[in-house]
Amino acid sequence: MGANASNALYYLVSTLLNLYLSAVILRIVLAWVRADFYNPLSQLVWKLTQPMLAPFQKTIPRWRRLDVAAAIYLVLLSLISIHIAMWILGMSLATFSGLLFAVLKVIVLAGNLYTVSLTFQAILSWFGPGVNNPASNILWSMNEPILRPIRRLIPPISGFDLSPLFAIIAMQVLVMLVPLPNIFRAGILG
Repeated sequence: MGANASNALYYLVSTLLNLYLSAVILRIVLAWVRADFYNPLSQLVWKLTQPMLAPFQKTIPRWRRLDVAAAIYLVLLSLISIHIAMWILGMSLATFSGLLFAVLKVIVLAGNLYTVSLTFQAILSWFGPGVNNPASNILWSMNEPILRPIRRLIPPISGFDLSPLFAIIAMQVLVMLVPLPNIFRAGILG
């Protein structure tokens, strides 16, 4: 396979896998924060992830608010995506390194996903503050546990809530500090 073809295949596969990994992360986060299950966006995430997660959930119980089956599935899928990427690029990776990179990839994807959600929530607040729609409800459910402690430290200034800005900066610093090789950061949200 030529270099351009393998790069295109790598981009396509890593992007699709990262999007699906992001959906699984969303499922875990939405369950953790107890977002409205009947919200159309929650239903979308559930329907995208449920067919593959059903066998895991039959054998692995939840622990409090954590969907343990989804978390294990997420790490396994991340590990598979790393090995697929290495195979496409004609490289190999030791099992322990692959597992470590899989966990780090999940952390990077979650940080990037939160950065995107915080950005969308901030933009929605400019155009329709107080508007009640499915997207803003889910974003509020996801982001409020992160923004609330920041608001305690930095209250709104002249009516402007700067907590999303500081949360986005903190998320991006966290993502930059994760020692994940750039080869695994490719694709959408990662």
